[in-house]
Amino acid sequence: MGRRSAIEATVTLMLDRGSGVPLHRQLYDRLRAAILGGRLRAGTRLPSTRALASQLGVSRNTVMGAFLQLLAEGYLEGRVGSGTYVSDSLPEDLLRATARVGREEEESAGRGRTLSKRGEVLASTRASTSRDRGVPRAFRPGVPALDQFPSRVWGRLASRVWRRPPRGLLGYGDPAGYRPLREEIAAYLGAARAVGCVWEQVIVVSGSQQALDLAARVLLDPGDAAWVEDPGYAGARGALISAGADIVPVPVDGEGLEVSTGIERVADARLAYVSPSHQYPLGATMSLSRRLELLAWASRAGSWVLEDDYDSEYRYTGRPLEALQGLDTEGRVIYIGTFSKVLSPALRLGYLVVPPDLVDPFTAARELADRCSPLVEQAVLARFIAEGFFASHLRRMRVLYAERQAALVEAAARDLRELLDVRPAEAGMHLVGWLPESADDREAASRAAARGVEATALSLYGIEPSRRGGLLLGYAAVGEQEIRTGVRRLAAALRELA
Repeated sequence: MGRRSAIEATVTLMLDRGSGVPLHRQLYDRLRAAILGGRLRAGTRLPSTRALASQLGVSRNTVMGAFLQLLAEGYLEGRVGSGTYVSDSLPEDLLRATARVGREEEESAGRGRTLSKRGEVLASTRASTSRDRGVPRAFRPGVPALDQFPSRVWGRLASRVWRRPPRGLLGYGDPAGYRPLREEIAAYLGAARAVGCVWEQVIVVSGSQQALDLAARVLLDPGDAAWVEDPGYAGARGALISAGADIVPVPVDGEGLEVSTGIERVADARLAYVSPSHQYPLGATMSLSRRLELLAWASRAGSWVLEDDYDSEYRYTGRPLEALQGLDTEGRVIYIGTFSKVLSPALRLGYLVVPPDLVDPFTAARELADRCSPLVEQAVLARFIAEGFFASHLRRMRVLYAERQAALVEAAARDLRELLDVRPAEAGMHLVGWLPESADDREAASRAAARGVEATALSLYGIEPSRRGGLLLGYAAVGEQEIRTGVRRLAAALRELA
């Protein structure tokens, strides 16, 4: 290509002066695209910066800025006494990259751009039954009272940490977590949940979802059978599926997981996932006899039990129940807790309590996952617990959530009569509302969503067909007025369904 045709090619690079993108960046982008697309071939000589600036009606500095960036990235090369050329080192078969963008999926698949089998499983597995994000509405489950987050206290403690941060807080931390926080968690769990552990057994993670993922990858091989509560938490099921587990649904009754049914289906399952203190989503508390039966099975089968203690702090009659882990005498239970439900999901802090012989394997897996959780947040949380703010926050939230649950039950009794059976519960952050026989809970949830109400269909949590449809109604995240308004909107939606 001669000098004249090169000039003609560059003159066609129209620049948009009304754009928010700087002119030098526009010129850079257009020249780079012309090179990659093959319109400016290797060895093409470009006009001088002065000549190109004149042709485009821009300052010479604009052209020089674009040229310098292209020279630095290897698209152009300067030859002493000769000028600026498209680099000769660009291989022809790797050019025209931009022309390939957007071709049909099967073409890229034919060139080895398919996902791995694990990648396909991950891409198709959901960790949540809801895609809702942002500010919660009535009745999103699983979200605490974000409007009650102790921001002033938290900010004051954070300022103290940042004022003179220990040097260790600004580097990579222990993958197992910040020691003062691990000590505070161990002390709290021993006193409040009867969890038997020392601080070394506590591993800080980025929320309970990472805890589930780590446990699944450390304890399971592809093809291992794993019991899951049915209906149950979708995030746990997703973590086990992504590790290659063979999922075994086990029904839940008023006493929790039906251990005998699990044994009938797969007696030698490698692992069982349970939420014994407050089963998610039905709310059952696992009885002592059922807990002992589960531990006896784990001992005989040489299996593991994942105990998800996601919201046990919120019990409105008597003390919180003791953890299953406290009954374990053989080191079969891996205990999982989170600060997402008691403080804020945005903190991304949770923890595992593992048997002593599993501390090193879990720590190694934790380091491979994402090195460590943010250290400053761990340091602030450690002070928050140590100085008594955590305990006082929990006391306030128990009172608040009991009031919000009562407001929901009262409003439902008034406005949802014969549409949805909503009864009070002794614990938790949500209630299950039962629809009339044969009603489609997914259709009910869809109609509620159309009216601005987040009422999740119970059937979304199940594997086997549910006997009766229901809706999950979270009450922790919204105030009493929003609860009453939400109930009226839900009633209108359910009347349409009826």
